[in-house]
Amino acid sequence: MSTEINTCCGPPSELDGRDQPEVLDAEQFATYAKALGHPARVAILQILLKKDGCMCGEIVEELPLAQSTVSQHLKQLKAAGLIRGEVDGPRVCYCIEPAAIAHFKALTQLLK
Repeated sequence: MSTEINTCCGPPSELDGRDQPEVLDAEQFATYAKALGHPARVAILQILLKKDGCMCGEIVEELPLAQSTVSQHLKQLKAAGLIRGEVDGPRVCYCIEPAAIAHFKALTQLLK
């Protein structure tokens, strides 16, 4: 199994203040929750969170799913803003979006 790590996603987005909300943004929370509403997408996020850089085809190698299925799940996570995907030659390289992860964590704390 390959563990190729790339840095093609560039620097992470700056934390923009939305990571520490004072009130629950129900719409944004629902967007994140919908994106994480499938076990495969949770698994993909866990894989990317463990890496220091970007991953390309290795995500498929770590899941018992077809390439096309993984691509659809990556598309959902990217649409929600939880990950970024950048074209690196003939492949797309994926990495987490730290600001969005921090924002999601902060929103979940408001549910207490």
